[in-house]
Amino acid sequence: MATNKVFLKFLETQKICDETLVNFIDESANLCQPDKIVLVDGSKEQIEAFRAEACATGELYKLNQEILPDCYYHKTAVNDVARVEGRTFICTKEKSVVGPTNNWMETSEALALLNKHYDGAMKGRTMYIIPYSMGPVTSPYSKNGIELSDSIYVALNMAIMTRVGMSVLKNIETSHEFVKGLHAKADINEENRYICHFPEENLICSVNSGYGGNVLLGKKCFALRIASYLGWKEGWMAEHMLILGIEKDGVIRYVSAAFPSACGKTNLAMLIPPEGYIKDGYKVWCVGDDIAWLNIGADGQLYAINPENGFFGVAPGTSMKSNPNALISTQKGTIFTNVVLNKDNDTVWWEGLDKNPPKNALDWYGNPWNGEMGTKGAHPNSRFTAPATNCPCVSSEFEAPMGVPISAIVFGGRRAKTAPLVYQARDWNHGVFVGATMASETTAAAAGAVGVIRRDPMAMLPFCGYNMGEYFSHWVEMGKKLGDKAPKIFNVNWFKTDDEGNFIWPGFGDNMRVLDWIIERATGKADAIESPIGFQPKAEDINIDGLDISMDTLESLLSVDKATWAEEANGIEEFFAKFGDDLPSELRAELETLKKNVQ
Repeated sequence: MATNKVFLKFLETQKICDETLVNFIDESANLCQPDKIVLVDGSKEQIEAFRAEACATGELYKLNQEILPDCYYHKTAVNDVARVEGRTFICTKEKSVVGPTNNWMETSEALALLNKHYDGAMKGRTMYIIPYSMGPVTSPYSKNGIELSDSIYVALNMAIMTRVGMSVLKNIETSHEFVKGLHAKADINEENRYICHFPEENLICSVNSGYGGNVLLGKKCFALRIASYLGWKEGWMAEHMLILGIEKDGVIRYVSAAFPSACGKTNLAMLIPPEGYIKDGYKVWCVGDDIAWLNIGADGQLYAINPENGFFGVAPGTSMKSNPNALISTQKGTIFTNVVLNKDNDTVWWEGLDKNPPKNALDWYGNPWNGEMGTKGAHPNSRFTAPATNCPCVSSEFEAPMGVPISAIVFGGRRAKTAPLVYQARDWNHGVFVGATMASETTAAAAGAVGVIRRDPMAMLPFCGYNMGEYFSHWVEMGKKLGDKAPKIFNVNWFKTDDEGNFIWPGFGDNMRVLDWIIERATGKADAIESPIGFQPKAEDINIDGLDISMDTLESLLSVDKATWAEEANGIEEFFAKFGDDLPSELRAELETLKKNVQ
């Protein structure tokens, strides 16, 4: 193609001559046959031109610039509104690399299948070449990526979610390392939708989708599935974790935390402390709301960077009451997807935003809608893509090349009766066991039988790019390297209920009260009581001043019922069985200890 030759000549003028990069662009363009190729340089001028073009074609709708400056509205195809686990594959030469929890395709078979769908898929379209960095461009822990996509929506979202620009191309030219990504919308056919990861090839392929979670290839695809594999091979960890800084007496301690969906992860990442804590000088700083890359620093401690540069958040339920910092983050430079478009003033709305739905609006299908129709206007998985720098509590260390030192790692799930409000693992391997057995209970009949236990180890079940048995072993090995400098590991449960099914703990900002004990414990300043499942606070060590909770109620939140935990141990044993000989012996030993302790 002549277009390819012109573009490759342009790369040469930019002194971009990396053979792997040039060949990847050339081969992909020959296969997909775009009419035009554009390099995304991340400049304000180019982004503004992209926005104008997307508005002209109807891909985006420009919102009220006085109320929501630089904000735009987008809606996806009706059949393309969420990640598709059943169409998501890890592709390797041998199935054993993938393990029992992932969908697998053999590498050559997958590439042959994908190439059929890529063949000519970009005819009449533009291929955008998006060079991006996961993590600060200057960080030795960051990784480079190139996404080729025929979606201007992808180009604009990647410019929010990652660091996009020519500096990344320069890094690739120096390091000769990058993850390749190819995305083609094709005809958005869900029967031919594939999101494939090739960890052995440093390659991600996505076809027949336009939804962010399937096509912003830097997000879960690179930052977790590919990165977890790279971390396994290179001696670091890519985890589905928020990163939070807690400032007390002028000192900031950092926590990383993993939760399954619907457990308040983003709310915790942007937590506002209770009034009494604020008066005492406590502050909370958000380093990241979703993903952490964890490396061992030169001093032997564990450090975390947030590989992302923005928030890809679920809109419904986000409000000034539930998460004011998240909502404020969306008020400039944001792309809203599949929410309600308020036609009266060209703003957006979603369920849970407030109690004043618009009277003249379009729902996420694009149909006329108002709040009195009895139907939901926004899709339950509608999204906002917002720059992290918008967040009022964004950490001053957000761009720190070496990341932040982690004092504590927190796991949690949604358990009505089993898990207490908080407990600490006895040591690192016990903490790995706590993370590996993380679970939540279903809460509505629509999700199946109520109370069914769903295991989600480290909240990584859909995102681990290799055999999860090996993943557990990698955690154990990281503990050996960290030795006595390993962060302390904790488990929390904000979701214990009374006999009527009401939550006992208030949650939200009051979770600060538990985090306070966690930090005190992690730094050796708080006492604990040994229980059958780990170390627990004395009830009087959790500050309940100002709460409508008695000491008796708090003690019930911290209680451990041996019979319930004996049932839990049986469930864990059943779950572990699927990993066979790949399950590390350290976790088998921890299970036996639990069974003995709760007899």
